[in-house]
Amino acid sequence: MTARLVDRTPVIPADQLVAQMVPPAMFNEVSFDSYIPDPAEPSQAAAVNAAREFAQAVARNRNGRKKLFGKKNTVGAGLYLDGGFGVGKTHLLASIYHAVPEPKAFGTFVELTHVVGALGFMKAVEELSGHSVLCIDEFELDDPGDTMLVSRLLTELSARGVSIVATSNTLPGQLGEGRFAAQDFLREIRKLASVFEAVRVDGPDYRHRDLPPAPQPISSEELEERAAHTDGATLDDFDELCKHLSTLHPSRYGKLVEGIPAVFLKDVHPAQDQAVALRLVVLADRLYDASIPVIVSGAKLDEIFTEEMLAGGYRKKYLRATSRLLALSRFGEQARTTG
Repeated sequence: MTARLVDRTPVIPADQLVAQMVPPAMFNEVSFDSYIPDPAEPSQAAAVNAAREFAQAVARNRNGRKKLFGKKNTVGAGLYLDGGFGVGKTHLLASIYHAVPEPKAFGTFVELTHVVGALGFMKAVEELSGHSVLCIDEFELDDPGDTMLVSRLLTELSARGVSIVATSNTLPGQLGEGRFAAQDFLREIRKLASVFEAVRVDGPDYRHRDLPPAPQPISSEELEERAAHTDGATLDDFDELCKHLSTLHPSRYGKLVEGIPAVFLKDVHPAQDQAVALRLVVLADRLYDASIPVIVSGAKLDEIFTEEMLAGGYRKKYLRATSRLLALSRFGEQARTTG
């Protein structure tokens, strides 16, 4: 019988929540040297140099904290990489992570808010305060509560000598929209604005284009057959999975899909409300981080989030999740045609 995600109830001990904050596997081998700047975009080479210099500053700051044992810590350094999708900001962020001394942490803005929610604010500060750097990918400004929470967290950590580097999560949609991301970021973390250097990363952005068409869903019969012939794969009813996700803290979603070679979803349809949709966004991120193919029956994966949702305040989240789910569905199509 094919395994199901709804039968998995992962438990992550509190002391492991911060330990698992590392770059996705696809960025395990990246470095400053492996980032190839576009000669037509001088900001990219400048961003690489700024990222290198920041990593060096983190190391110096770390050594300075050791020398100041028993005294007030130096304030951590700050770097903000501002730009659209597809220009290599996460590559640079992971390169910084790999170049600085332990302990260190890497996570998306959403993952960070989940860790704080699971641990509690003061416990999160305690767990992260000894780190050399906190790397935050896709810093989001669309939820005032979360932004205030993270801003307060960064203020506490910086005062303890933790350096912080963040990337923007600005989805191009209007001319010049991305240009305001740095100012918005600095305004929201105004207590730390003087610590951060904002660096723009320009370049061709594959998400400027319309999303490519979603692969056609397959029949439920073919879905079940393919799932049964894929060792280790899971097969779930979409509604049952959505209900199961509501019983798990989002910080557990990565563990939920750990080690699974492919995810098959039966009878997919548009999410019925925002709470379900936002859980699916987190699941899509964790599936994407692990490069797990997604194969579905029912509706197309670009129909999960309704037009009303896409017109609302979480538009960026939903479009990013849709793009990632479509990429994962193409992994499934490739496996089908080559298998």
